[in-house]
Amino acid sequence: MTLTHPAYEQLRQVTPSAAVVLADNPSGMTLQGTNTWLLRAPGATEYVVVDPGPEDRKHTEALVHETGGNIALTLITHKHHDHTGGIDHLVEATGTPVRAKDSEFLRGRGAHLTDGEVIEVAGLRITVLATAGHTEDSHSFLLDGPDGEQALLTGDTVLGSGTTVLESWDGALAAYLDSLDRLMAVAPGRTLLPAHGPDHADAEPVIRYYLAHRQERLNQVRAALEKLGPKAEAPHIVAEVYADVDKRLWPAAQSSVEAQLDYIRSRG
Repeated sequence: MTLTHPAYEQLRQVTPSAAVVLADNPSGMTLQGTNTWLLRAPGATEYVVVDPGPEDRKHTEALVHETGGNIALTLITHKHHDHTGGIDHLVEATGTPVRAKDSEFLRGRGAHLTDGEVIEVAGLRITVLATAGHTEDSHSFLLDGPDGEQALLTGDTVLGSGTTVLESWDGALAAYLDSLDRLMAVAPGRTLLPAHGPDHADAEPVIRYYLAHRQERLNQVRAALEKLGPKAEAPHIVAEVYADVDKRLWPAAQSSVEAQLDYIRSRG
């Protein structure tokens, strides 16, 4: 029987070179859970892991079992604990080097990720793309495999369903819109492999939706400012714009609204 999303702690092959093990950590923020991607070209003996997932022994054991512990490299899309909590368990079990933007997550011979660099490993060509917005350290990866296989691993920059939350650092939304433009430029013909939610055979329409959604939210925030006054604070705008959203998600929405306010007010 062919597995479909969600399939917890089981290897689900998505493309010839990309399989996923879904961590059993569902929540309002992680959707069905965190996707850990296992990459290798057909016939290759070693794997690349993208995001070891949460600090959960069962999840780590599933990764070790499915890879046989033969992990040439682990890549981190961004700093959040549901992606990085399992790093040390995986390193302890396999000795994998770990690469990330943030020094906190480097292990072994792992070096900082560099925007635009190309990593040749496990029979694959992986191109690093800096895609800040969700977090300052967010990265995506272009996967080019044998026989013209193409995929795009987007971390939390683009999810398999719904939309992502932005941290409220200065310039977050401007950076995120630039990141979406970068991803749109490389999306045609690529399979979308997100860190949460289901994969998609075609990344382009999903990213196009994300761009349209951000413009829609900006317009809603502008409308709220006209109604509530130009000095309205984020919590009041959240209550106006996200009135139909579960209030338990409002704190996360507030972070995105703060990023949108910074974007609007920095442009006068």
